[in-house]
Amino acid sequence: MKKILILSASPRLNGNSDLLAKSFQKGAEESGNNVELIELAQKKIGYCHGCYYCAAHEGHCCQKDDAEAIVDKMIAADVIVFATPTYFYSMAGQLKVLIDRTVMKYTQMSHKEVYYLVTSWDDQKAHIEKVIDAIRGFTLDCLPDAHEKGILYGVGVNDKGDVEHTDYLKQAYEMGRNC
Repeated sequence: MKKILILSASPRLNGNSDLLAKSFQKGAEESGNNVELIELAQKKIGYCHGCYYCAAHEGHCCQKDDAEAIVDKMIAADVIVFATPTYFYSMAGQLKVLIDRTVMKYTQMSHKEVYYLVTSWDDQKAHIEKVIDAIRGFTLDCLPDAHEKGILYGVGVNDKGDVEHTDYLKQAYEMGRNC
């Protein structure tokens, strides 16, 4: 049994990337894994101030919000799933702000399996690669011994629920089931 943390960066509850996250969750739970899905839009996460208070306080941030608890869950997880819509060919801001807040603890996130579930109104898979590359800057370039396990390119979905008219939900479910 793996401990799986799904970070959904969709600002719209039950938006396209959020639905993919929930489908992945369902598949992973049905395979007997311990799964937690965090909808970042429901959390209070301030941007990193670059003050390095955390450096002098054992990694604890001066901001009293939800970020530190989420970072600790990232450290404890075996698998981290990043689900995000594409905004101007990058990840949603909620996810980027959280990644920045890992600054004093990211090296503790070792040996992670990572998955990416990315949606875009654009129907060009190549444009989503820019989003994946941005997240990889964190996962593969910064996390010790991280391993990429799967990518779902949810192209051509814009309006809330568009993903329900594709096979992407099934793909996300199968990724979770085989995680």
